[in-house]
Amino acid sequence: MFTSLRARIIVILAMIGVSIGYLVSNGIKLGLDLQGGMHLVLEVYDPDGTMTAEARADAIDRSERILRTRIDQFGVEEPSVQKVGGDRIIVELPGIGPNDESRAKDLIQQSAFLEFKLVLPVTELQSVLGRIDRQIVAALGVEELRLLGRDEEGPSQDIQNLIFGGQRADSAQTDSTGVEEEPEEEDRSLNLSPFTSLLLSGDVEGAYLVATEDVEVAQRFLALSEVQRALPRNVSLHWEADPIGLGQRTYRRLYVTEEDAFVTGEMLEDATAQRDPQFNQPQVSFQFNRAGGRRFSNFTTAHIGDYIAIVLDGEIVSAPVVQDRIGASGVINMGNADMLEAADLALVLRAGALPARLEIIEERTVGPSLGQDSIDRGRIAGLIGMVLVILIMTLYYRVAGILAVMALGVYLMLVLGGLSAFGATLTLPGMAGLILSVGMAVDANVLIFERIREELILGRATRTAVEEGFSHALSAIVDANITTLITALILFQFGTGPVKGFAVTLSIGIVASFFSALYVTRTLFLIYLSGKKASDPISI
Repeated sequence: MFTSLRARIIVILAMIGVSIGYLVSNGIKLGLDLQGGMHLVLEVYDPDGTMTAEARADAIDRSERILRTRIDQFGVEEPSVQKVGGDRIIVELPGIGPNDESRAKDLIQQSAFLEFKLVLPVTELQSVLGRIDRQIVAALGVEELRLLGRDEEGPSQDIQNLIFGGQRADSAQTDSTGVEEEPEEEDRSLNLSPFTSLLLSGDVEGAYLVATEDVEVAQRFLALSEVQRALPRNVSLHWEADPIGLGQRTYRRLYVTEEDAFVTGEMLEDATAQRDPQFNQPQVSFQFNRAGGRRFSNFTTAHIGDYIAIVLDGEIVSAPVVQDRIGASGVINMGNADMLEAADLALVLRAGALPARLEIIEERTVGPSLGQDSIDRGRIAGLIGMVLVILIMTLYYRVAGILAVMALGVYLMLVLGGLSAFGATLTLPGMAGLILSVGMAVDANVLIFERIREELILGRATRTAVEEGFSHALSAIVDANITTLITALILFQFGTGPVKGFAVTLSIGIVASFFSALYVTRTLFLIYLSGKKASDPISI
């Protein structure tokens, strides 16, 4: 079909034109190691080893899809999110600036599990505070409690006085029946109330106040399995995310809520960051799907005047009072947060919650200067290699060598166009693959030229020698290119990161070198021979 000289020239020019078109319109995308950025390796956080291999693999599969959605909306150009085996995910964010690194990590690791729970009166917890205190004393012991609140100058008197001082009148130790119990004999002189002593009456319904400096101790108490078992059934405790200022001190609210959520983020259909038109504060508006909207509407209708806690990853972001029936949409007030935080929250809510917590086990940051240094060194290596190839081919094969160099120029244009057309990302290993494929393209020309020389030595006519040379070299070129291409495809299928980048560039280079050697070089020979007689010698 394209055997005539004119048709061959048209095909080659068309291929060059298409390649230039893709290069001009798309350019070549540079990988993490060339333009700088962040490389993260994540795995499912399972310190106790309770997850099965199947559960871990399922969590990784679902997390990959969610992370891909989050990062695509984050705005990083050409990010890479890929699984490694059944328990790890590699995330590469090329071109990300130093100011965005912390934000990106928070965005990736945030579980974004959203729940809506009913806030309960504190009386639901009041009757078991004494039992909780006793469980803490039994679990930690008096001596360890004495060490709580120590700092560089010794034990904190505030916490020591609270734990070992007198109890508040509203937090006497009672059992589940409401009957006050006498303290154990060994505790008579101490009057221990480690948890109850940290609780102050809340400023809103359903919440206690805990001084900011006491929060860490209170969280340690609540993390005890004995305390969790002592909580009433269907009651859970949640900290409010942001502290509040009252007088000259700051506090965190500790809410008492129902354990089970009446609606979760799985029913969200959309979430958008915006500003409150009245106070100009950032907020996130959300929209439920039909089932979620119906459930939310029914629940709020039955609980007008009650507080609803909006719980994100175990912390309450807001707890508004239900003034009227709420339909399929609502808002999350972000308080003192900025619009960027609101936008990030809306983003993770849209993408969905991670099925399990992800832990960063490896983090690598490549600066733009290091990437530019790699580009410069790769460019120098490529130029040196090309100059040496041109000199050797020209000096050894003379005019035929010049034709091969011209074909090599077409080859490079096709490779760069191919990388741009397929949207491939050029990495440092990819540059190595590109240089390697240049060597393979030259090798194919060497095979052809040596076969032509053999045919000329046997006394063949010039045109016949050229035809036979190309024909006899074909099988060796095909074998060499096919075996290398198979290896490159295997590397692409099972490799990750730099290995995959190397495989992509090498594969495109192999296809281009095959076309260059057998089609472009032959066309140039036909042009070269078109002005010669059959008996004229050729420079090879």
